Amino acid sequence: MPTVLKLSIVEIKLYLREPLGVFFAVLFPAVLLVVLGSAIPAFRDPSADIGGRVPIEFFFPIALALAIATAMLVPLLNTLALYRERGVLRRLATTPASPAALLGAQVAVNLLALLAGCLLAWLAGRLAFGIPLPGNPAGFALALVLGAAAMGALALCLAAVAKSARAAAGIGQVVYFPMLFFAGVWTPGPLMPAAVRRVADFVPLGAASQALQDTWAGGWPRPLHLAVAAASVALFGGLAVRFFRWT
Repeated sequence: MPTVLKLSIVEIKLYLREPLGVFFAVLFPAVLLVVLGSAIPAFRDPSADIGGRVPIEFFFPIALALAIATAMLVPLLNTLALYRERGVLRRLATTPASPAALLGAQVAVNLLALLAGCLLAWLAGRLAFGIPLPGNPAGFALALVLGAAAMGALALCLAAVAKSARAAAGIGQVVYFPMLFFAGVWTPGPLMPAAVRRVADFVPLGAASQALQDTWAGGWPRPLHLAVAAASVALFGGLAVRFFRWT
């Protein structure tokens, strides 16, 4: 069995031992979608302004942006910083299971959590409100992959500069909540001031959220949003490679 696969199985078991982390990464997007749709009648009532569709359907891509941030940013950053602080990476460097293999396993586990969270959110939305599949599945998959890659690269970059697990936790929170704001989790894009919407176009999660919304409605992501997500992968990934340390 390949080393990365063995480590991935171990990391999945460790991941499942943290029920709070599993809840927020996997279950919370679905819970948020159902709670909002149930608590606000206008969210689930068909509207003539949007072709007879229910408004909660258009919040669904924003809930997936939340899933991307929650699954790919905070757990990856915190775990890598903790492993470095406890000497796990240093010890792995002396075994056939290299630190790079552990890094690959961590990314794989968080990607699985993201996919599970997206699937559960869609199933909950489908059962509760009849939310359909995305209007442009190929574009939607592209936006999801690029968004996940951008947030994963950002997590690795932050893990490269975090001095300790406590510092990583603080940095993660400082980055996480503004990302959610620009993604429209707290204030949907159309309700944001024009200047804020413009800034959101250049924030990795904001660009990914808008791309998800565009493809969900049946269109293609705007080139600007794809470029921002791809540039984020290149920039943060390059910085992570340059500054990441195993010890």
